[in-house]
Amino acid sequence: MPEPVLNALQNDLVDYRGRGLSVLEMSHRSSDFAEIAAKAEQNFRQLLAIPDNYAVLFMQGGASAQFSLCVQNLDTNNKVAYANTGYWSQKAIASGVPLTQTVEVTRCTTEPTIRIPHSDTWSKADDASFLHITDNETIDGIVYDRLPDSSIPVVSDMSSSILSQPVNIAKYGMIYAGAQKNIGPAGITLLIIRKDLLERSEHAQLPPVFQYAAMEKAGSMLNTPPTFAWYAAGLVFEWLLEQGGLAAMAERNKRQANRLYKQIDDHAFYENNIHEDNRSCMNVPFRLNDESLTSAFLSGAQANNFIGLKGHKSVGGLRASLYNAMTDDSVDALLAYLESFAREHS
Repeated sequence: MPEPVLNALQNDLVDYRGRGLSVLEMSHRSSDFAEIAAKAEQNFRQLLAIPDNYAVLFMQGGASAQFSLCVQNLDTNNKVAYANTGYWSQKAIASGVPLTQTVEVTRCTTEPTIRIPHSDTWSKADDASFLHITDNETIDGIVYDRLPDSSIPVVSDMSSSILSQPVNIAKYGMIYAGAQKNIGPAGITLLIIRKDLLERSEHAQLPPVFQYAAMEKAGSMLNTPPTFAWYAAGLVFEWLLEQGGLAAMAERNKRQANRLYKQIDDHAFYENNIHEDNRSCMNVPFRLNDESLTSAFLSGAQANNFIGLKGHKSVGGLRASLYNAMTDDSVDALLAYLESFAREHS
């Protein structure tokens, strides 16, 4: 999270702006929290230029809950289409299988590099209720370079890419994003859903706290929401606006990622096997050409105060994440470490 946001959270933790209590203790029905919630949604809408015909929901359960809930709320044709682009899209598919008929319209090709096939080559699934995509695969480092053409609503998991760049919301039926990447601390999940799709949800046989229509009618407060996570997210939205909004963040994110990819590409010591069109600006996986040195690389990284460079257990290797809060100085330090380690071990 951005350091100014962490400082604000620290200052407000014990006594929220002279109110005599912490946001952790604050009733979600209070006027203070109502103001916090309204401002957070207003700024979120401003950042993404969300049209008026879309509702914004603040829910619990993380993105993994939405793997199932999007099917249970929006599947009216007993069929959902999926693009299989990596670890998290496969998790979404696995969640959909017990609930409906699933059809895989595409999957990544792997030779000579991993890439998402152009949507012109995808299988047709016009009779499906919606098409589910994972915008950015955190583990695999894969991102869509363009939104696929679709005659049915597109539902996108943007947990790791939301707020990193401008988005044309009108091209989506629904977007969902768990926190802990660019939104704020874990514990809250944001949904942007076209209001006509809420009508599908009204008929879902679900507890009200899981039904999109019911949550929308209650202003996301049908039950007690994660107030502190909501508040922290609101501070992040304010910080993003102060940075110049998402266009400015996209420029910075692209610049940082390009510098890291260039270091990897220019050095025979490292490699990244994702096609340039689908390289993520948020998550950069890479490997050492001599993988026996990976443990030494990670030990050296920790000694230099780099945390979390170990790749996911499902794919191994290494991974650097460049979320919005990453500073240019931190990227400079990482590039210097990559250079020094390669020089030492080449």
